[in-house]
Amino acid sequence: MAADTLFQRITDYAHRADPYPLYAELRENGVARQDDGSYLVGTYHEIAALLHDPRISSDRRHRTAPDETAEEQLPPSFIGLDDPEHHRLRGLAMRSFGPPHTPDRIDGMHEEITRIVQDLIAGFQGKERIDVVDEFAYPLPVTVICRLLGVPTEDEPRFRLWSDAIVAGFDPTPGEDPVERQRAGTEARKAMALYLGELAERRRGHPSDDMLSAFVNDAGPGGQLTPLETMTTAVLLLIAGHETTVNLITNGMLTLLRHPEALERLRSEPALMPLAVEELLRFEPPVQMLPQRTPLADVEVAGITVPRGSPLILMLASGNRDPRRFSDPDLFDPAREDNQHLGFGSGVHSCFGAPLARLETQIALHALLRHLDTPRLVEDPPEYRRSPVLRGPRHLFIERGGV
Repeated sequence: MAADTLFQRITDYAHRADPYPLYAELRENGVARQDDGSYLVGTYHEIAALLHDPRISSDRRHRTAPDETAEEQLPPSFIGLDDPEHHRLRGLAMRSFGPPHTPDRIDGMHEEITRIVQDLIAGFQGKERIDVVDEFAYPLPVTVICRLLGVPTEDEPRFRLWSDAIVAGFDPTPGEDPVERQRAGTEARKAMALYLGELAERRRGHPSDDMLSAFVNDAGPGGQLTPLETMTTAVLLLIAGHETTVNLITNGMLTLLRHPEALERLRSEPALMPLAVEELLRFEPPVQMLPQRTPLADVEVAGITVPRGSPLILMLASGNRDPRRFSDPDLFDPAREDNQHLGFGSGVHSCFGAPLARLETQIALHALLRHLDTPRLVEDPPEYRRSPVLRGPRHLFIERGGV
């Protein structure tokens, strides 16, 4: 089929369960110009180079034809900005999230994450069938990030509704009118931001051991987040910290159930779990593509000139299966060592919350393998979520042998 329809076919829900043949077709075509003027890149080395190229912008306002379908009521978070503003905001957020200023923030969550995981697994008791998504993978990361931010326990459920609407607003499915979906996502983002902003302001001058308190009380050499920047940064942490981890855990469990020999190996060699999670990030990444990149100048990619301002779509999941970079790329190898995957992106916009997602997934999968004696997939392929960007099962029903 024509290469200029690849994005339409990749984002078609009919291919959600297995987009990998289409990614192979994309790699054969190199850089594929689409009929809407966008350019798809699916080869590893070209994607990696573009992620490190300062001429490639993350700010969609630089597009020749700006996206005007949604009326944004909040400024973009730092992942939608370029340096130096991106660097400033990311640096201020990192003061409260990780090294060198708060090196123990993530490692200090190990016991808390383990307790949350154990409580969720206790809820499986007496059930012959469980939904790994609704009963485990979905509530785990939203609970963790709410605890990190300092959201009261009784308010945690409302974040699922907001998160669902925001993620649906990212869906780039061609041929569908995105206006209503994006409007609902914008309203949900605004509601979440207002809630988190008000919560942060209540902590100003009355700090506690959470990230919202740090945002409003800890001024470093680079200054301090403004109230509006606090809101947009907190929303980013919650959405990015939740949605990608849901898919990583669920895709991980699905992959292990499809590879029973790997599942049994991880049971007998639990020390392999960190390597296995890296392989899951390569093999079934939770973020399949980066659909909003823009060249600030004409850029040559694999012999093709991508004009300044053209939408550039980087297909991370395709790069992760590129045989020019990975040996046996379609083989799931839980002990793979040469594994510099693109599962968390690369360059200055590499995933901010990657250490937390890794820790949650390692603890979660280890616990599931330990407590589920003989898990069996009820349906394969399972029902997938609508989004082609944040790809993962909407439900993952398994029958279990015991807890």
